[in-house]
Amino acid sequence: MPEAVRRGAPTPPIEFGVATASVRARFEPAEVAVDDRIINKLKQVCDRVEVDARDRVQAGRDWWPLTISWALSGEVPARPAAVVMPSTATEVAAVVACCADLRIPVTAAAGRSGVCGGSVPVFGGVVLDLTGLQGIVDIDDQSLLVDLLPGTFGDVLEESLRTQHGLTLGHWPQSITLSTVGGWVACRSAGQYSTRYGKIEDMVVGLEVALSDGRLIRTGGTAPRAAAGPDLTQLFVGSEGTLGVITEVTLRAQPVPPAERRAAFGFESFSAGLDSCRRILRRGATPAVLRLYDVTESRRTFDVSDGNVLIVLDEAEAPLVDATMELVVDECGQAERLGDDLVERWLAHRNDVSALESVTRHGITVDTIEIAARWSALSAIYEDVISALSQIDGTLVASAHQSHAYRDGACLYFTFAGRPAPEASADAASAAEAGAAERYYRRAWDAVMSLTRSHGGAISHHHGIGINRGRHLAPALGPAFDVLVGLKAALDPTGVLNPGKLGLPSPFGEVPWP
Repeated sequence: MPEAVRRGAPTPPIEFGVATASVRARFEPAEVAVDDRIINKLKQVCDRVEVDARDRVQAGRDWWPLTISWALSGEVPARPAAVVMPSTATEVAAVVACCADLRIPVTAAAGRSGVCGGSVPVFGGVVLDLTGLQGIVDIDDQSLLVDLLPGTFGDVLEESLRTQHGLTLGHWPQSITLSTVGGWVACRSAGQYSTRYGKIEDMVVGLEVALSDGRLIRTGGTAPRAAAGPDLTQLFVGSEGTLGVITEVTLRAQPVPPAERRAAFGFESFSAGLDSCRRILRRGATPAVLRLYDVTESRRTFDVSDGNVLIVLDEAEAPLVDATMELVVDECGQAERLGDDLVERWLAHRNDVSALESVTRHGITVDTIEIAARWSALSAIYEDVISALSQIDGTLVASAHQSHAYRDGACLYFTFAGRPAPEASADAASAAEAGAAERYYRRAWDAVMSLTRSHGGAISHHHGIGINRGRHLAPALGPAFDVLVGLKAALDPTGVLNPGKLGLPSPFGEVPWP
């Protein structure tokens, strides 16, 4: 990491290759002009308005892998004119209303751990930094419900729940030290124990949201399984700040589980491993972790030279864990039983993201792409995507694992890495290398998105859409995309909320990528 990591604060993905004052904004031509008059109006509704160059530069990026390579060249995707840091929901609402009135784009952000550019202020304007809204508001232990502020970081929250209340969310995204509750909800996050606990949308029971007109509304959270019209909570889950700004979240919690068991197996083929996972879920077992790695990733992650490794971990009351693992062993009967130490090996390194900086510094273009599909389509998607990625000039490796499984299907998590050769006709070697990397990156992403759609899969499982997937959302949703456009127009008529995301039309112009 470029700096000492501060708990409860954003972690930059990499140091810039130049001094902060020299960092350029790649999307600068798209930036909306913000003068001192507007800054002064913002200061009237929020005490903390930062215009320092360092604050603005750091707020102009997230963990989108493509932009990490840009940072080494002294570039940030975009740069807000101001970083506004409210400390209450009332201030959030006032800032949003002020921006709507002034027609200034406003991008909500907190941990900025997203990997698709979702918190990048494409058109400049204001970054609404929500890290000032942190902490637990209330716990209803009898109902196992927790009210939280959106800027609360995952690791801090989980430690507090466990040590002070004997509770857990069971939500363990790889980015848990980097990400916040509001970000989880805005992007439909998944934790590594999702097969038992579900994704974040399964945990959310209510929200407080600031709308673009300055109203604060509450959705859900008053009673379980209410039938009071459409579920407005889920309208904002996954909306990535384009429909409203989340200011409070009510989540389901669980007692800290008293028992845990582990197992690992080796399959001759990835397809055979997938089928065992399917049968385990079909029989009603939901082990917290059910992760299957192809041959390439089994070798890289576990030093298993031949085979597709499945690791299993479950936690719950002992009788539930015993019953679950009995079914797991039964359905993996044809596979080789491997040492349970492989699970411990995964646990020790599961949140390590340091490799991203290392490979980027070596000039390698790398990213991960997670998709979801029915069991009936997963094997074909795996074969087609690995083949397509491997055939792109410059690819060094293409691999995958199954990381989140449900009764009707699962998530496939693809990794690609390449070092494409620059075109000989380019004017300068550095520019040629950068252009080749971006072309390679687009080809890889376009191939995975197209093949996933062709098999009826979902183009994202938990990383969201942001900028990078924006061009793929309309084809993925078909005519339903027009409904999303209509919702945006109704809830954000001036179009100021996180413009340039979800592929939605923006009053500030076209997104400069790709």
